[in-house]
Amino acid sequence: MAGHSKFANIKHRKERQDAKKGKVFTKIGREIAVAVKEGGPDVSINTKLKDVVAKAKANNMPNDTIDRSIKKASGDADSVSYEAITYEGYGPNGVAIIVEALTDNKNRTAANVRHAFTKGGGNLGTTGCVSFLFDQKGQIVIERDVDIDEDELMMIVLEAGAEDFISEEEGYEIITSPEDFSKVCEEIEKTGIQPISSEITMIPQTITEINGDEIKKMEKMLDILEDDDDVQNIYHNWKE
Repeated sequence: MAGHSKFANIKHRKERQDAKKGKVFTKIGREIAVAVKEGGPDVSINTKLKDVVAKAKANNMPNDTIDRSIKKASGDADSVSYEAITYEGYGPNGVAIIVEALTDNKNRTAANVRHAFTKGGGNLGTTGCVSFLFDQKGQIVIERDVDIDEDELMMIVLEAGAEDFISEEEGYEIITSPEDFSKVCEEIEKTGIQPISSEITMIPQTITEINGDEIKKMEKMLDILEDDDDVQNIYHNWKE
C-alpha cells in the first residue's frame, strides 16, 4: 500500500525524547491525569485513557508507573487542574508547526511558546493557520526486526481497521483513524510486538525542506519546546 513514510522522522524524534526520558514520563503522566479526570480510571471504557496508555507503553513507561499515575489521578480530587491549549505558527522557511500544551497558567505557557518560536526564527500565528495542513491519525511504528511475517502483520492490522500499512527498509508504519487506533493497538499487543511509537498524532499533508542555519534554528526551537513541562506534543512538516 502506498503512503508517505515518516519512519526516519519518528526515529529521530524518539532519539531526542530518549535523552529526556524522565521529562517524557512526566508529560505522559500529566496526559494520564487529564484523561482520568475527563473519563474515569477504567481503561476499558475510557478511550482517551486507553490511547494515552498505548503511547506510554510505546515510550517504555513501566506498567507499575502507569498504574500509579492512574490511581493517583483517580484518587486526588484536589490535584492541579490542567487546561489544554493548542498553538499554531511557522518556523524557518514557513515550516508549519502545531504545539499542544497542558497548563495551569495560560500566560506563562503562551509566553514560553512565543519565546521558543522567536528563538527559532519563527512566529506564532492565529488558530487554524496551519492545522488544515495536517490530518489527525493514529500512527504506530514497528521496527522490522520482529518475530512475525510482514504479510501476517499487515493482515492483522488491516482486519482490525487500519487505513494503511507502509513497509520500509527499517520497519513498518501503520495508519489508522483516531476511532480505530485503540483496536489496532490491541491486536498488535496480542502478537507480543512492542512498537517504537504509538500515538494519536497530526500527520502533515506536505513536507517542507530547510537547510543550513534554518536547520539549527528549527532544532533550537524544538529543544526549547520539548524542555517546557507544559508542552505535550509538537507537530511539524519539516523533513528532518
